[in-house]
Amino acid sequence: MREAKSWRNLLRKRRLNFDLGRFGVKMKPFMGAACIIMLYIVYRTTNYQYLETELDSRFGPLYKSKDYVLASASLKGLPRGIIEAKSDLELKPLWSTSSLKSKKGDVSSMHNLLAIPVGLKQKRNVNTIVQKHFQFLTENFTVILFHYDGKVDGWRDLEWSNKVIHIVAQNQTKWWFAKRFLHPAAVSIYDYIFLWDEDLGVQHFNPRSYLDIVKAEGLEISQPALDPNSTDIHHRITIRKRTNKFHRRVYDSRGSVKCSDDSEGPPCAGFVEGMAPVFSRAAWHCAWHLIQNDLVHGWGMDMKLGYCAQGDRSKKVGVVDSEFIIHQGIQTLGGASAKKVIHFFAIFTLSYVCIYGHIWYAIELLVCFTFVLSVSINKLNYIFFQTTNHVDLMKLCFYFFYIDDFISSLFLQKHGVDVRAEIRRQSTTELQIFKQRWEKAVKEDTAWVDPFYRRKQ
Repeated sequence: MREAKSWRNLLRKRRLNFDLGRFGVKMKPFMGAACIIMLYIVYRTTNYQYLETELDSRFGPLYKSKDYVLASASLKGLPRGIIEAKSDLELKPLWSTSSLKSKKGDVSSMHNLLAIPVGLKQKRNVNTIVQKHFQFLTENFTVILFHYDGKVDGWRDLEWSNKVIHIVAQNQTKWWFAKRFLHPAAVSIYDYIFLWDEDLGVQHFNPRSYLDIVKAEGLEISQPALDPNSTDIHHRITIRKRTNKFHRRVYDSRGSVKCSDDSEGPPCAGFVEGMAPVFSRAAWHCAWHLIQNDLVHGWGMDMKLGYCAQGDRSKKVGVVDSEFIIHQGIQTLGGASAKKVIHFFAIFTLSYVCIYGHIWYAIELLVCFTFVLSVSINKLNYIFFQTTNHVDLMKLCFYFFYIDDFISSLFLQKHGVDVRAEIRRQSTTELQIFKQRWEKAVKEDTAWVDPFYRRKQ
């Protein structure tokens, strides 16, 4: 009996093993199909992620959050491969040639953009700036001129005029033009963007050498140093240091702002002025969004540009000393002020007296003219009545006052206001508005963290 049971148990085990083996054979096709399905799912997911990444890269960081959602919704009618979210400012011919095709294939070279607001009065100086850039960077430098006086035809005689882009808008500022015509999607191919004023002297500036330094030192936002003899130097950090190739900070114990090793922010470090900034592609993308659409003078923005330096502003923002410029401080937007017209007439009158009159008259008239620049007519009358017996000199001064009043009245009748004074007043107002907007934005954006907060502490 025991032998019979053992044989039965043995047969059951063999039968069980046979059934399991047969079940395993049946499971192999199922497992294979499951693996194929899993691989297909992984492939589709990876491919979808790749397409999303490619689309994002084509859009760049142009569309984010709400803008991205709106853009995606409005583009659903297009296949992904046809979407072209970027552009450039390159002039295109009406038909292609072999030389153009060969240049088109060279995508490894750098591309840079020079944008300048210009008026015909500064034509000679702008010509020098443009020729300097074309001289050293002929193949890969695009130039765009923003004509704020509407006089485009006066530039046609320059040999490079047909090679650059001309945009016209009457009495508009550099930042107005930049906000509307230098959108990040339109300038995405340019490695560096020069957003310069028209009154810069470039006798000592080599753009190729400048860019070599900027790239070597990793400067995302920079400017050429200013010659110490320049006009309108507002911050010591922009003044050229003769023994340096470049600098990122300044030390100064004078004035209301003390700059020392502990100073990490503007205007001691991480700062450039608005007359000649140079932006990398990434920095400009940020700076463009910092420009306020309705604040056209840009006051206050220079103090915040360091937030667009793509990192530590004390390292990513700098001033290049070896390639420096001269800021001439010529203000032409909006026309000359009434005061400048009067001052010009005063100098002319003084020169006339020097040539045709007595020298002592000229010397004492110069004293009179100095007072004219600094004090009112009533105060000047009182000073001269109390301190001089030269009746003829007083007559000259009074005649001069009358003529000044006449010239001033003519100018103000034509323009209605002292344009330069109004521009300065508007700029000051915009500065306060910009500060208020920044403070409000910081307060409302609870997710934003000031990257320089600890250093401020």
